Amino acid sequence: MLFQNRTDAGRQLAKALLKYKSRHPVILALPRGGVSVAAEVAVALDAPLDLLLVRKIGLPSQPELAMGAVTDGEEPTIIRNSDVIELSGISADEFDVVCEEERTEIERRRKRYLGDRARSKVKWQVVIIIDDGIATGATTLAAIRAVRKREPKELVLAVPVAPLDTINKLHPEVDAIVCLDTPEDLGAIGYFYRDFHQVSDDEVIATLRRFPANRSMHTGES
Repeated sequence: MLFQNRTDAGRQLAKALLKYKSRHPVILALPRGGVSVAAEVAVALDAPLDLLLVRKIGLPSQPELAMGAVTDGEEPTIIRNSDVIELSGISADEFDVVCEEERTEIERRRKRYLGDRARSKVKWQVVIIIDDGIATGATTLAAIRAVRKREPKELVLAVPVAPLDTINKLHPEVDAIVCLDTPEDLGAIGYFYRDFHQVSDDEVIATLRRFPANRSMHTGES
């Protein structure tokens, strides 16, 4: 399956998620690319939108290869990809250095994207986590576990594309997964988009301004 761009992917994903509209879900997007996809879902489901700040912890010698992931928060969720760490011979100290760099970037993004914007209430809500695609799943796993700590009623993962083996690994972590394409060999997420330009900070901020963080008649606590 080839998507024109993230907007197209979001609209197609929204069609697959329409059954959740009556359940008044909260949409959590992984920036930056996931925000453009999630915006289309939020429109179709008339849902509030918030960010899920999580960063891949890449190998120092090969930053695109995830040796783990870390989320936002005073007590961040940290995922370690033990297979990659062992194969590359990364020490605990080396891991921690990169982890701290990514936490610094998360804080930069939190201030820039969110400022004093309210955060979505997640406790006892149906929550849909959205990204523009999944590769290894380390970042997504950290995001899922961070949201679990916030006690949602139901947790759904929705993405346009992800490799089948990654989807199978993530299934036990969520209540449902909606994925439009599950190739056995992904290659790279960008291969499944005609336009896969890097989303800017300004695009993320402008998109967030279009949506509330919570419903006006919303109940429950984060």
